[in-house]
Amino acid sequence: MTATTSSPASSVSELERLKTLHNGSKQPLTFTDAEFERRLGGLRTIMAEKNLDAVVLTSYHNIKYYSDYLFTYFGRSYALVVTADDSVSITANIDAGMPWRTSYGDNIVYTDWRRDNFYFGIQEALRRRGIKATRLGVEDDTLPVLLRDKLQAAFPDAALTDISQAAMRQRMIKSAEEIEVIKHGARIGDLGGEAIKAAIAEGITEYEVALIGTEAMVHEIARTFPDQEVRDTWVWFQSGINTDGAHNWATTRKLQRGDILSLNCFPMTSGYYTALERTLFLGEPDARSLELWNVNVEVHERGLELIKPGAVCKDIAAELNEIYISHNLLPNRTFGYGHSFGVLSHYYGREAGLELREDIDTVLEPGMVVSMEPMITVADGQPGAGGYREHDILVISENGAENITKFGYGPNNNIINP
Repeated sequence: MTATTSSPASSVSELERLKTLHNGSKQPLTFTDAEFERRLGGLRTIMAEKNLDAVVLTSYHNIKYYSDYLFTYFGRSYALVVTADDSVSITANIDAGMPWRTSYGDNIVYTDWRRDNFYFGIQEALRRRGIKATRLGVEDDTLPVLLRDKLQAAFPDAALTDISQAAMRQRMIKSAEEIEVIKHGARIGDLGGEAIKAAIAEGITEYEVALIGTEAMVHEIARTFPDQEVRDTWVWFQSGINTDGAHNWATTRKLQRGDILSLNCFPMTSGYYTALERTLFLGEPDARSLELWNVNVEVHERGLELIKPGAVCKDIAAELNEIYISHNLLPNRTFGYGHSFGVLSHYYGREAGLELREDIDTVLEPGMVVSMEPMITVADGQPGAGGYREHDILVISENGAENITKFGYGPNNNIINP
C-alpha cells in the first residue's frame, strides 16, 4: 500500500492535522491475528461490563499488548482506541509508517503543526466510527493528570472510567503463544549469563562485563525473532558494594579477587521481559559470606517448591519469611519474593496484582508466570557485606510449575576462580 500524499503547501498553516501513512506493507507480528483478537475480545468484555463506548489506551504496555506496537515516547503521546468492532493506533508523524506496519489494526498519524493534534486524532478515530462517546475507558494508573484533563476536555460529555486494573488482571494469565516467547527469553537470559560468567576476571570493569552479556543476548534475540525490532535488552552487572541494590546500574569499578558479584540479564523479546539473576564470587568467599549465600539459596529452593496452582501469594511470602527469621535475617530483606512476567520493562508495565508479597492475596493459576527471587543485603563494613540474590522463572500449569531458568545457582556453581 502507499501513503496518502499532501497537497502542495506554502506555509505550515496549510499542512494537515492528521495523515494516513500506510507506507509499505504490514510486517509479521509477534503473535497471530487470532491471539490479538483473543486479547481484544477480553478487553471488549471489560468494556461491556463497564458499559463503555470505547477505550483509549495510553500506556506502553497496553498499547503493546493489544496491538504489538511499542512506541518511543520522546515527549509525544500515543494511544490505541479500541471500540466494539476494531482498534486504531494514534501515533506521531515522526514515526511515519512504522507504527502501521508493525501493529495489529488501523492507524491514524497526527502531526506537530497544531497544538493538541493528538487529542484531535482520538476524536477523529471515534467520529469515523460513528461513536459519540458518553463513557470512555482510560488507564488511571499511568495517565498523567494533565493528559487526563485534556482528554476530558476533548470529550466533555463523556465520563472517563478506569480500566487499568481489569486489563492488568487479563494480562496476568498468559496464552500459549506468550509463554513460548517467555521461554525463549529465559533461554536467551541463560546465554547472556554464560557469556558474562566466561568474561569475569580481575581488572575488568562492571560495564565491560555488562556489554559482553548484552551483546550475546541481542544477537540471539535477532536470530530467534528475525521479523521484530531489536531493542531495550540490558544487563545490570554489579560488584562489591554495588550489589546492595537489585536495580543498581553497572559502573566503571574494576573487579577484584574476593568480590561478591551480581549477574542480572534482561533480554527484551518484543517488549516481553525475562530475567536471570545470580550471586557469584570472584575467588573463594569468606565464611560469613558463604553462610549468608547458603541461607538465601535455602529460601530460594523452598520458594521454588511453594509455587504451584492454588498457592496464595501472601502465604508464600509468610512461609519464606520464617526461614529468614530463623537466621535473624528478616530485616535484611530488600523487596518481595517474586513477580509476574509479560509486557513490562524497568519503565513500563508492572503487573502489581501478581507479586509474592505479604499484601497480595492473588491465588496462583495455570497460565501465570512468576519469578522466585529472594534477596538480602548486608551493609558495608559488616561481615559478609553485599547483596545476595537468586532468580528463576516459573510457568504455572494445571499440575505444578515448570522452572524455565536453567542457569546454575549457589556456591556449587558460581564461585569463579579464573
